[in-house]
Parts: sequence; structure tokens; C-alpha cells
Amino acid sequence: MKYIIVGLGNFGGHLASRLTNYGHEVIGVDSNEDKVEMVKNKITHAIVMDATDAQAVKNLPFKEADAVIIAIGEDFGASIMVTAIFKQLQIKRLISRSINKVHETVIKAIGVDEILHPEEDSAERMAKSLQMKGVIDSLDVTDEYNIIEVKAPSRYVGLTIAETKIRKDYQINVLTLIKFEEKKNIFGIKAKSKKVSGVVAPDTKIEEGDILLLFGHIRDLQAILSLDE
Repeated sequence: MKYIIVGLGNFGGHLASRLTNYGHEVIGVDSNEDKVEMVKNKITHAIVMDATDAQAVKNLPFKEADAVIIAIGEDFGASIMVTAIFKQLQIKRLISRSINKVHETVIKAIGVDEILHPEEDSAERMAKSLQMKGVIDSLDVTDEYNIIEVKAPSRYVGLTIAETKIRKDYQINVLTLIKFEEKKNIFGIKAKSKKVSGVVAPDTKIEEGDILLLFGHIRDLQAILSLDE
């Protein structure tokens, strides 16, 4: 897929890099040459451009883009103007980052249906992780179902997935195991890195220090989290 991302700050630059790593074509745009320089080797194309200039924007391949993401995070006026310009171009999918409540009201009035709240979403995920003891990270699927990363309860260490009877006892699916490998980084210092085991089989054994990626009802996940208490 092809994406255009306007605004290459911390959020936009990281999003552009991740999408590129996933195999998508990403065109990153920013008026700040330093920001473009920082990501130019991490994404497909990085362009220094003032996206508030409607004529300059028309030079972008917006008709071929599957989505345009306005990731500007500081300049209220620029974000609104750029959002309005792309809205007029009738692109397939327009996504805009919300800077604050007033800004969100304005971009909704422009006609943006998809709005990102990176700071709020990150804070919400952290809050949920902190209140659920033992949770390393979490992802809401619906109001009732979650996917969580949790350190393997001690009673499951040494058992296979089938032997734990997690699905039978708690109606929870183990999506995968995350293990840690010790590798040297570019500075020659040993550091731990995550390794995902892929789709687990019934005979996959859980080892000390493993992280379980679980899917289930929040009520059942809470029951799993209380096993080591």
C-alpha cells in the first residue's frame, strides 16, 4: 500500500518508519529539513515541502495514495490548513492527528472521519497496563476483550501449552510466546532482544522468563493475572 504522511516529528517519523518496515511505500513530507534528513534513509521517500502550499501539494501522488495521514503535532494552524487542502483533493482516506479538543472540533467540521489521539491512546494503554498487575502491554479489541502481554505465571513454567489447560479452564487463547535473547548491540554491549515464537502448537513448552501473548475476556484475563498472588 502507499501512504503519504505529512509531519515527520516523533510520531509521524516513527509511523512512517514502521509502515516502511512492514513493506509499504511511504512518502514523508515536512517543511523542516532536519526532520526530513533524520528519516530519509528509513522510509521510501522523504520530501522537504511546505504542505500549506496547495500548489506544491498537488505535485504529490495523492490520487494513488491509499491514505494520507496528517501527523503535524504542534502547529495548530498548519495542521488545519493542510487537512483542508487534502480534504479538497478528495483522496481515498484522510486521517488527521488531534492536537487538542478545539483542534479536533475544527478538523471534524472539515470532514475528517478518522482522528488519531497518539498521546491519549498511549496514556490509556499505560494506565490499563498499570492497573492490571503483571501486564506488560495491552491492546483493546472491544470493550470486553483484550490482548495482553504478561509474564508466564510460575505454575505454567515447564509445561506445554496443552498441559496448562488455559483455554479449557479460562477460555483464553495463547496467541504466541515471546522469548528474550541476549545479543550484542552496535556498541558491542550485550542487551536482551525480543523473539516472537510464531503460532504456538499444543506441545510448545513455556520456559522461565517467557512472555505470554493472551487473548480473552477481561474478566478471564484478570483471573490469570491473579495466579501468582
